[in-house]
Amino acid sequence: MPAPLRREDSLRVGDEFEVERIDEGQYLLRKTPGRPARGLVDLLQECPAQDWFQPIASESTDSL
Repeated sequence: MPAPLRREDSLRVGDEFEVERIDEGQYLLRKTPGRPARGLVDLLQECPAQDWFQPIASESTDSL
């Protein structure tokens, strides 16, 4: 996809599209809704080793 179109529509690497054939050589691209970005804490809490990640209050890192 040309860069000006990507910038105009805020398209990013990894965006997914449905493709519909309209006619020979003509296609319709429809951007599929993306899934919400998951946060790092969510990913860390899913670690298979139970309870290895313990979130701490942000105030407790002030002295670091």
